[in-house]
Amino acid sequence: MIDPFLQSEYDNSAKVAGSDAMLAALPGLAAEFRLRHAFADYGVAYGPSARQKFDLFWPDAGRTAPIAIFVHGGYWQHSDRAAWSHLACGLVTHGIAVAMPSYDQCPTVTMPVVVENLLAVAPALYGRHGRKMLAIGHSAGGHLAAMLLARDWAAQGLPADLVYAALPISGLFDLAPLCQTHVNDALGMDATVARSLSPMFMPSPHRPMHAMVGGDEGVEYARQSRELAAAWGGNWETSAGRHHFDIVGELADPASRLVAIACGLAHDHRD
Repeated sequence: MIDPFLQSEYDNSAKVAGSDAMLAALPGLAAEFRLRHAFADYGVAYGPSARQKFDLFWPDAGRTAPIAIFVHGGYWQHSDRAAWSHLACGLVTHGIAVAMPSYDQCPTVTMPVVVENLLAVAPALYGRHGRKMLAIGHSAGGHLAAMLLARDWAAQGLPADLVYAALPISGLFDLAPLCQTHVNDALGMDATVARSLSPMFMPSPHRPMHAMVGGDEGVEYARQSRELAAAWGGNWETSAGRHHFDIVGELADPASRLVAIACGLAHDHRD
């Protein structure tokens, strides 16, 4: 049954005037960035499916840089890495490489498959470049960034801190409320699946986590970030005057608060 309050809280397109135009502009911004940024590896496979590929944007300084993963949003059912390339600008300007994966989506696959699919990107990057990494993600990508941090990498014979920190932006960490919205029409989750895929109810990874949320987003998005920070001993903050769609755009600005936080998380880590 659809809950009207939750439907309103999680219907970001309805909440933000002009959101359709904002989203429609993204591929052009991304293509423009790709034209002017010479240092990149495109379409690197990290798994067997057609969508399991990433683009990796390197800073001008070369290929010894720290690596961050940026996971795009779209409620696990929309969008593609090619619409978000320009968000690498802020980090590459500060000497941090950015990997941007696509991943299989619902309803073509189930939510557990989406998660397992995306989690394969970190071992693939480590195998190619021998570096641990920072996970960044927006909206549904924020959920997947948290899942990257929560993963028991040691159980797979990898460094326990393979993903050493996470910066989820307007993330979703308690998936149960979505079961009472139209978002779940494509996801097909029941209460058991939603809880099993909710970082909120997973043990703290005991690694740095800083959640950001727009100051103009609804109470549910603020709750999600606040409660994950409390559960995991992390930090969270709001970005004043930002809504669900423009907060992530700060990653394109080398001088933004969001980029400063990401750089701090990356440079504070020592292998």
